[in-house]
Amino acid sequence: MRVYVTAPGKVTLFGEHAVVYGQPAIVASIDKRVHVFAEPRPDGTITIEARDLRVPGVIVTYKEGEVTVETEYGLVLPAISYLNKAVELTSRYLDSRHGVKLVVRSEMPVGAGLGTSAAVAVATIAAYAYSGGYELSRDEIARLGWEVEKAVQGVASPMDTSITTYGGFMKIEYSGEIIERQNLGVNGDLPIVLAYVEREFKTRDMVLMVRDKLSKYPQLYGRIIELIGEVTRAAEKALVRHDLHELGLLMNLNHGLLDSLGVSTRKLNEVVYAARSSGALGAKLTGAGGGGCVIALSQSEKLETVETIMRFLSEFTMKTSLGSEGIKVEIEKSS
Repeated sequence: MRVYVTAPGKVTLFGEHAVVYGQPAIVASIDKRVHVFAEPRPDGTITIEARDLRVPGVIVTYKEGEVTVETEYGLVLPAISYLNKAVELTSRYLDSRHGVKLVVRSEMPVGAGLGTSAAVAVATIAAYAYSGGYELSRDEIARLGWEVEKAVQGVASPMDTSITTYGGFMKIEYSGEIIERQNLGVNGDLPIVLAYVEREFKTRDMVLMVRDKLSKYPQLYGRIIELIGEVTRAAEKALVRHDLHELGLLMNLNHGLLDSLGVSTRKLNEVVYAARSSGALGAKLTGAGGGGCVIALSQSEKLETVETIMRFLSEFTMKTSLGSEGIKVEIEKSS
């Protein structure tokens, strides 16, 4: 038996960070995917080939006549740990361990804020289970994926693993272990550009920093979290109406609030403001911040101009469509 599983990446349209504190978030799957191939091994061993978990870029520093070249290779190592933890937790959940060869490919770079780790976790869980003859529901896959992210990161919301499992446009709210998912069923035809800048901080660092600020100044930062929730609720209505101008305004508001939390960076802000100046209706960071991706919404006729301007300030840019299908499983049985 050979198993082939794919799962999409994502962008957070509204509500990042606030979702951890009981506020809603709106997230959408994108048309870039992680692919996992699984084939049982009779000898009981587990091998993992992660052939193209790429890193976004290379950093060259010039200082006092010396040139230092750094890569973001370290970002790949956590991605490998998601694979290991996915196999471990799935084996424990099934109360069964079997040998398997896993081959992982990704159309998205690691560490760009596009949910690569969640897609890797979810696709690996499904591939490992099915290759052992077990069939998991989407609810089980999403739940196990969340457990993987929590185990690796220490803290995580169920947002990324939910959207990569189910796909589409989704509103997420959760309190403790209770997760509420609402498929918004909206038109995914939004003119979107993504632009990446190098990360300065990890997702875990950003989450813990916000938590620390909330504990020290609960009235001030708590109000920012509440305002992000209010923006997200307004954005849901604008999204259903397909009101691009309203969505752009609310994206700008959301970014300002995230900047107030301290999760944006100078480089992210430069890309955000460049996008707006070039004609984008709205632009904001997407994901945990500390680097990563900016998402810009534009009218279709201005999309190329917006992308061209953003490209001057970012490591890479790409246009993407939103609302793609969630996890897909194909099984090829040998004759």
